[in-house]
Amino acid sequence: MKRIMIALCGLFLFCGAYADTSPVPMPVPRVSVFSTSTDWQAITGLQLNEYRGEFKVDSKLVGSKGLVLYYLDGFPCYGLGDTVRVWFGPNGKHDGSLRIACVYAPTEINFSWRHATRDADDATGTGLITCPVSSDGREMTIDMAKCSKGKDWSEYR
Repeated sequence: MKRIMIALCGLFLFCGAYADTSPVPMPVPRVSVFSTSTDWQAITGLQLNEYRGEFKVDSKLVGSKGLVLYYLDGFPCYGLGDTVRVWFGPNGKHDGSLRIACVYAPTEINFSWRHATRDADDATGTGLITCPVSSDGREMTIDMAKCSKGKDWSEYR
């Protein structure tokens, strides 16, 4: 009986030693980017103003499922809270809005985009889309027919 127990213990030790020698991939730390507490008005000497975006929807860009756009922050503008995601449906409806704070009115803005249904989760986007902006005071118009798709995110690697 002792021999059987010793043999089993030896087998377990051998299996454990073998398992420990296999390479274990190191986890890649995920970086989260949050708005900074920098006082951009003090840094630039320019006043931040709020701008609201209205979209002229392009059904070709929206597609058959719908289109989700996420505003990508970048000087001179920064997204305001929960107003940086907009979904456009194939039926012409949309939900969400675009409100950004800028030191001056932008002439173009960038979004991450992906085709998705209205209630889809916040999955990875497809790529970059750049849209020209026209503005009248603090109201911006984004004509989606004039937007141009850039690289897919996989192409940035």
